[in-house]
Amino acid sequence: MKATVGLLLLLLTVYCCAAAPEALDETAPGECCFHFFTERIPVKNIVSVTKTHSSCLEKAFVIHTAKGRRFCVGHSVTWAQDAFNKEQSSD
Repeated sequence: MKATVGLLLLLLTVYCCAAAPEALDETAPGECCFHFFTERIPVKNIVSVTKTHSSCLEKAFVIHTAKGRRFCVGHSVTWAQDAFNKEQSSD
């Protein structure tokens, strides 16, 4: 019985670890956006761009700046899409 429980735990761990890389492109569900920044952020100030989690009500990008600030920008904002796509293509 102990061997079966151990095997089940091992399989569960492997399953969770195999599923994790897909989630790395999105932020945690706790980082949904409710207020949106409406101005443009200069590209030179952007450190990273991530998408909000798929379970969030509003699709958005979370912009991380060189000063350590985070801004939510609407998913349909062209400059944010371009910054996200540029970051994805450089990986």
